[in-house]
Amino acid sequence: MLITARFGTLHGVVNNAVLRPMKGANGSAEQFAESMRVNATGVMLMQRVFGTGIAAAGRGNIGSIQGMIGPSHELYTDTEMGDTPPDYFFHKGGMIILTRFYSALYGPKNIRVNCLSPGCFFNHQPEPFLQRYCQHTMLGRMANAHDLGGAVISSSATPATSLA
Repeated sequence: MLITARFGTLHGVVNNAVLRPMKGANGSAEQFAESMRVNATGVMLMQRVFGTGIAAAGRGNIGSIQGMIGPSHELYTDTEMGDTPPDYFFHKGGMIILTRFYSALYGPKNIRVNCLSPGCFFNHQPEPFLQRYCQHTMLGRMANAHDLGGAVISSSATPATSLA
């Protein structure tokens, strides 16, 4: 595998890519299909390549709490964020199930496959959305870069078989 030839032993894989071509609930079927190509098929292919090619590495997917609970449309009321597209929620829910599939497949080889499902990260969302969202979180705020980092990055010098 070219990655190990170039960088040496792989200690973990974080599968985190997303394409969001749909801009609302009535986005076209073509937009949904493009989203599926990247967000579903792409995730599966990454699992397949790294699962069969590197037996000692842990791997993890970055999901979203939205894959478990779905959208809260009231959060978007009176914001330019407006019409919530279904593809993001569909893919993040599917990623959780796909992670369970690969966990069962690779678990007997002592390889953990995890899916981290954080909440929303601050990205300069409109103030009404921020206020409503933060009222629904245990910490009363959105996630930041430090909240997820420790669960994703291992400082261990030995090969990791778990990402979380």
